[in-house]
Amino acid sequence: MLGPDGPESPQFLRRAGSPALAYRHLQGSDESQQRPGLVWLGGFKSDMQSTKAQRIADWARTKGLAFTRFDYSGHGESQGEFAQGTIGAWFADALAIIQNCTKGPQILIGSSMGGWITLLIARQLAQLGQAERLAGLVLIAPAVDFTQALLLPRLPDSARQDLATKGVWYLPSPYAEAPTPITQGLLEDGAQHLLLDAPIRSYCPVHILQGMQDPDVPYSHALTLVEHLASDPVTLTLIKDGDHRLSRDQDIAQLLQAIDRLAEA
Repeated sequence: MLGPDGPESPQFLRRAGSPALAYRHLQGSDESQQRPGLVWLGGFKSDMQSTKAQRIADWARTKGLAFTRFDYSGHGESQGEFAQGTIGAWFADALAIIQNCTKGPQILIGSSMGGWITLLIARQLAQLGQAERLAGLVLIAPAVDFTQALLLPRLPDSARQDLATKGVWYLPSPYAEAPTPITQGLLEDGAQHLLLDAPIRSYCPVHILQGMQDPDVPYSHALTLVEHLASDPVTLTLIKDGDHRLSRDQDIAQLLQAIDRLAEA
């Protein structure tokens, strides 16, 4: 299922009983076969055509590194309805892509919600006896446990009432014209995948990049995550004027440097 990365025509991972997942895979050069591949895990309602994912693809091509990016079900070019999605479903999507569309050790790059899913993947691969597939994790403003730790405490009373009576509340988004549906199912499922209630293992080196002007994931949340990753090597880069997206040229330069260091390790 591995093929060339191309902006016009994604490939699809088809699964019985589940939405087909759109993905793009950049084949590594022959010279880079001993180096890990890269996998992009995007954020909540983001997609694989985002600025950071595109810039990583361009960079990986110049380095000859394999790079796989995909859209969760209900996101981007994948099948499915976003409002029916859950953390558990998107975690299963990511695991399916990694197991079916990549080979060998990988550096997982998780942005926002993708940081949470990346750590869930690390735990699952270790439980499957496949921790050797983890060459490193790069987490960008990791929104670990965001449904319970970041979203629920901020909900206005009107949102709680809508969730209780309608099962959905529409969150105004600064990143899109249409509001984002937040469902009771998303919150209930998120509570089944919490990580910050116990020590967290990554089973490989971790580099976290966090903006200190992030209105969505406060940098104190990244500090809490570092405390929970006590058994594995962690580097935390705080970007004093950085926002949540960290998509400026200088932010992306730091991101590529972090990936490069792990790829060379």
